[in-house]
Amino acid sequence: MGKKALLVIDMLRDFVEADGALCVGAAAQEIVPVIERIIAEARNQEIPIFYICDQHRPDDAEFAVWPAHCVAGSEGAKVCSPLEPREGDFIVPKRRYSGFFGTDLDASLRENGIEELVLTGVCTNICVLYTAADARMRGYKVTVVSNAVASFDPEAHRFALQEMEKTLGARVVEWKEGIELW
Repeated sequence: MGKKALLVIDMLRDFVEADGALCVGAAAQEIVPVIERIIAEARNQEIPIFYICDQHRPDDAEFAVWPAHCVAGSEGAKVCSPLEPREGDFIVPKRRYSGFFGTDLDASLRENGIEELVLTGVCTNICVLYTAADARMRGYKVTVVSNAVASFDPEAHRFALQEMEKTLGARVVEWKEGIELW
């Protein structure tokens, strides 16, 4: 079994908090305690944690599709409480859906001998899906924690989980006490 890392994808104030610029809604808020427990477990097991964080320029082209959100340096671009990174965690800013596109995520994972990724965060059918796809294209094994990912759209959430499992070959599991993630 290869060395694993936890990816916490876009658990940022603009996506999670009710007054966020692009709030995913209750589904995102409901996964916070689950991700908090997974982070605690990862820290106990000395599993590296990578925070994948949307971070846009004020004039980002993505704002032609979505309302302005997660502008670099804004309060909305910060990781939501109580999931804030700690010293030693990796912070990977991104401007597009995939955590790999235009970032140093792949280099950082390889430098740390990581072969397997555990994915959590938002949105299941956007940033989680495209990060999972890029991870698989690069040869990483991927586990997606179904109750630690969320979307605006429940049907799109279900479709993305199925797509990650059936098409990408990701392992999709529901987190509960005692499950073997590491």
